[in-house]
Amino acid sequence: MAKAFFIDTSRCTACRGCQVACKEWHGLPPVTTKQQGTHQNPPDLNPFNYKLVRFDEHKINGKVSWLFFPDQCRHCVEPPCKDTADSYIEGAIIVDEPTGAVIYTEKTKQLTVEQYEDIRESCPYNIPRRDEKTGLLSKCDMCIDRVQANMLPACVKTCCTGTMNFGDSQEMLDFANKRLAVLKESYPQAELVDEDSVGVVFLITHPRKMYSAQI
Repeated sequence: MAKAFFIDTSRCTACRGCQVACKEWHGLPPVTTKQQGTHQNPPDLNPFNYKLVRFDEHKINGKVSWLFFPDQCRHCVEPPCKDTADSYIEGAIIVDEPTGAVIYTEKTKQLTVEQYEDIRESCPYNIPRRDEKTGLLSKCDMCIDRVQANMLPACVKTCCTGTMNFGDSQEMLDFANKRLAVLKESYPQAELVDEDSVGVVFLITHPRKMYSAQI
């Protein structure tokens, strides 16, 4: 059975443990950033940050509130990035059948900048990023090496609030719907995001337009 993440944003405290764990597991280098007037850091996804906790500040019920969103690849059931890449170089992007993980391979280095832009534009969530030095395209790979060894993805393993969850797709979807039913009492506009078409199901508490991520 395919695997899936369930990300309950109502539990996220923006500790960014998931963001750091992802970088550490993949051996990704630090990224130089500047203060942008927000605690969000770095300002966007990049070739060396596959996961980013986004901060969205709003005035809700008369007080300033943050909405936190741990952004990452959604591992689409039918990934448009793969369809686009296949038209250029077959095997540049593949799907691991047992898990459903969408994997970018070393062949992505052969794609031109224009072809990369086509792939990025085909992604409804604006996820793929390109290393300008190597040409390699990158994003979350579901920690496929850990999952194949019966380990949790690094971001899930390090999460101490219950925000990040991982398991069989149907199990995660059932869990998500149960959690949604509970949250509806406090957040009537809470919803699951694209739960039928992705391998990373987000539960959000407010309307999609209040989040800076493409959701």
